[in-house]
Amino acid sequence: MTDLARLLHADGPNPEHAAALQLYGRFVGDWDAEITAHEPDGTKHTAPGEIHFGWVLEGRAVQDVWIIPRPAGSPALPIAGNWYGTTLRVYDPTIDAWRISWFDPGRCIFRQQIGRPRDADIVQEGTTEAGDLTRWSFTEITEDFFHWLGEVKPATAADWRLVVDVRAKRRTTCERTAILDWA
Repeated sequence: MTDLARLLHADGPNPEHAAALQLYGRFVGDWDAEITAHEPDGTKHTAPGEIHFGWVLEGRAVQDVWIIPRPAGSPALPIAGNWYGTTLRVYDPTIDAWRISWFDPGRCIFRQQIGRPRDADIVQEGTTEAGDLTRWSFTEITEDFFHWLGEVKPATAADWRLVVDVRAKRRTTCERTAILDWA
């Protein structure tokens, strides 16, 4: 192992923008998730997954890893596929918003978005390479739960379409210990 992990990881938010950094900082930790993929005809497919958030880059950013479905080697979730990707969320005080980059190299999916609070939710907006609009939202946020919605709106469409929704529950200390003991 190189020094990369030590240099990337941070113990908490950078004091310079600590309050603003809590928009995503509140998710730092380990989460179990239920993922539902929605086909255009209304058919739904569900699989388990996991999400891990942490402070990085001197506490100036939050990075996460989304793994869907779990366990590794499971068949791909229809519509959504297998995710093993990471998001880098960096607060930009010049626009009072977050610059968001999602990378899923296994599926060659790369997204850029801008994230902001909207009432009690967090909404991230961007476009795909094909010009479709994307909207990813964190809703129903509590200390131990969030609901994430992945929506798309093709340039020629009038309405948004829900593609994936994720219901995530924070792992307890006992659950984290059991997983470490099992591995």
